[in-house]
Amino acid sequence: MRTVFIGGSRDVRALDENVRRRIDRITDQQFAVVVGDAAGADKAVQDYLHRRGYPHVEVFCINGRCRNNIGQWPVRAVASRRRQKDFQYYATKDRLMAQEAEAGLMIWDGHSAGTLANVGRLASQGKTVLLYVVTTGQTVRIAHETEWQHFLGACPAAARARVEEQLRAEVGEPASQSEASLF
Repeated sequence: MRTVFIGGSRDVRALDENVRRRIDRITDQQFAVVVGDAAGADKAVQDYLHRRGYPHVEVFCINGRCRNNIGQWPVRAVASRRRQKDFQYYATKDRLMAQEAEAGLMIWDGHSAGTLANVGRLASQGKTVLLYVVTTGQTVRIAHETEWQHFLGACPAAARARVEEQLRAEVGEPASQSEASLF
C-alpha cells in the first residue's frame, strides 16, 4: 500500500476545500496516511480523516505520548534522544515519516519552517510533495532536490534561514527504525 505523509503548519486550524479534495483523492485510492500529533494542520487532518471514517492512518508520536489522536488509530512511538522539547525533539518523528512515505501533502501557512523542512526532507529523497500554500490557495509540486532549492530560494529570507538552520542541525541525527516501535 502506498504511504503518504500529510502534515502542515500549527497555525493552520481548518482545511479548505482544496486540501479536502486532495485528501479525498488519497483516501479514494486507499493510500496509507502517516500524520503527526501536533495541534494545527495535523489535528485538522486527523479530524477530517476521522469524520470520513478512514481507517488507514498511523499517528506518529514522540515516546508514544500523543498530543492528538482523534481517530484512536495505531500509534508509532518514536523515541527522541533530546530532552528539551524543541524543534529537533519533535522533528525526530517527522524525519521517520518522511523516510517511510512515498509522497507528501504539506499544508503551509507561508511562515512555518517546520512544514518547509518536511518538504525538504521528502524532496531530498526524490519523493513528490504537493505543497498547498494557504495564503495564496496555490499548490506547488516539488519532486526533486533542485525544485526544492528553487522554491526555497523564492521564500522570505527569514523563513529560508530558519529552515536551513533546522535542517543543518539534523545532520548526524537521522531517523531510523530503531527509534520507532509500533503498538
